[in-house]
Amino acid sequence: MAGFRSLARQVRDPHNDLALRRYSLRKCLERFAPYGHRATWDHLCTRAGFGPEDRSPDPARLEAALDELEEARDVWLAYERDFAARRKQEKHDGLRRPGVIDDWHRLTWGGHGIAWCDDPSVHPSAPLDAVLRRLIAALERDPGDLCPVCDSTDIAWEQELTHEPFSGPLCEHCGIVVPRPVLTAEALMRIRARGRQPALLAAAGMTAASALSA
Repeated sequence: MAGFRSLARQVRDPHNDLALRRYSLRKCLERFAPYGHRATWDHLCTRAGFGPEDRSPDPARLEAALDELEEARDVWLAYERDFAARRKQEKHDGLRRPGVIDDWHRLTWGGHGIAWCDDPSVHPSAPLDAVLRRLIAALERDPGDLCPVCDSTDIAWEQELTHEPFSGPLCEHCGIVVPRPVLTAEALMRIRARGRQPALLAAAGMTAASALSA
């Protein structure tokens, strides 16, 4: 199975036909897709200026999309190295029980779903590397009550996500599932309550309807 670098070389090789170069870029997302495969593809296509279903995109646009993906991957690999070094030091110091960031990190193995976007058409507009830098910075400071990517307070609890942990805080502005470690316990409580409101209102409506029909 070809690795990310091998696939990247195929994307850039002018001797390859365009179909192979596009296919190789899609395969790169099986190795690294911060928003998930479909959302990352939609993001790259939008920023590079070709359609997700375009079978004959301009080679320069394909390479521009690859450049952005590689820059983001470099940011993530640097974080992974720092993370591994930190865990090694913690184990050396006798701290062997994983923390909340470790639990979140486990779900991003291989760089997939780092900033998961449950709706593939709704994702941050900023470059991928900028988004990951903001997210990493949030993980390395005290928790807050805003989306770490867009600073929005429009975060609601989604019960039926398509990616593990399958429920969590979803930013309604930029579309990412916000990592729980970057939010305070108080913020998570408010977000959970907001997520339950539609169900509570529906239940209240059913109760009222039942009373009227009685």
